[in-house]
Amino acid sequence: MAFGVYVHWPFCAAKCPYCDFNSHVRTAIDQDGWVDGILTELDWVAQHQTRRPVVETIFFGGGTPSLMSGQSVGRVLQKIAALWPMANDPEITLEANPASADAARFADYRAAGVNRVSLGVQALNDADLKRLGRLHDVAEAKVALKLAMANFSRVSLDLIYARPDQSDAQWRSELTEALSFGTDHLSLYQLTIEPETPYALLRRNGSLQIPNDDIAAGLYETTQELTEAAGLTAYEISNHARPGQESRHNLIYWRYGDYAGVGPGAHGRVDLGGQRTATAAIKLPERWRDTVSKSGHGFAEQFAVSDSDAAREHLLMNLRLSEGLDLAGYEWRWGTRPDAAKIAALASQGFLRQDGDVLKATPAGRLLLNRVIEELL
Repeated sequence: MAFGVYVHWPFCAAKCPYCDFNSHVRTAIDQDGWVDGILTELDWVAQHQTRRPVVETIFFGGGTPSLMSGQSVGRVLQKIAALWPMANDPEITLEANPASADAARFADYRAAGVNRVSLGVQALNDADLKRLGRLHDVAEAKVALKLAMANFSRVSLDLIYARPDQSDAQWRSELTEALSFGTDHLSLYQLTIEPETPYALLRRNGSLQIPNDDIAAGLYETTQELTEAAGLTAYEISNHARPGQESRHNLIYWRYGDYAGVGPGAHGRVDLGGQRTATAAIKLPERWRDTVSKSGHGFAEQFAVSDSDAAREHLLMNLRLSEGLDLAGYEWRWGTRPDAAKIAALASQGFLRQDGDVLKATPAGRLLLNRVIEELL
């Protein structure tokens, strides 16, 4: 089974009003001290694993990992390589913000071992970038993208759609431009209003209007139409890639593999002491760091995942993929199958399709996937 390592860098230069990720703004960051905590937590995970699996992917997420120095990234990568055997061609991804991208920084990341960058552009419209709280403009985003493509063979571009007042024509034009840049991977996320964010407050008081469900569904269909025509198949609901350019790290999540998550707020699903264990680290960076210094790790939660819960999680994740769920493999792993009558009912409604022993969500089912999975479970 594939194994990956997720490293969470929680710091940002500014907090975006739509974001509910575990990200924090600090005036000064002691990078060596924070990296020391990450290295300590990596040590703890490796020491408590039943076996030392081969690391196939590493992902630096955030927050804004491109605020890290190349030296800090290198220290983390060296530690992982010292603790676990490494695949011959590991995928090592770093999320980058155009506002913190420059040639020297990207060269340092490449020298440290990073071979894939995910660039959070989010919009190709200056007014919308400002509205989203981004610190870059379109011109800076394009410069950052050129630098990324010059330094790394694999680059992913992130955009958000169904933004306030966005029309189909506007999104069609913007996505067409994004596809012209030539990256082999696009992550295209529909804007959702998360509780406890500034956007949620603005929506409650009527200051923020986002496209209704019908318009958002149309924008999703436009997304599928244009990416498919450009050869970037939707291998997952929000992710599009040319064949062979899929995010191997994210596929570990969606195929319900094992992954260690370290850093403030990071989640993991990893074999500890012979049991599949869910881990969730303390979110507040300073509390996390203090706990790591005392306990060797900063996990607020560690609990064994029961087979029944694991089966539910596996189904939830796997049906996001265009490849679908291998029912025979699923039954071998968990000793159960989704209810045949429920599958038949959802198939008759046009939401699921079963091809032999493979279960897939149809295009209509993907639009309502949370509801489909709720009914299936």
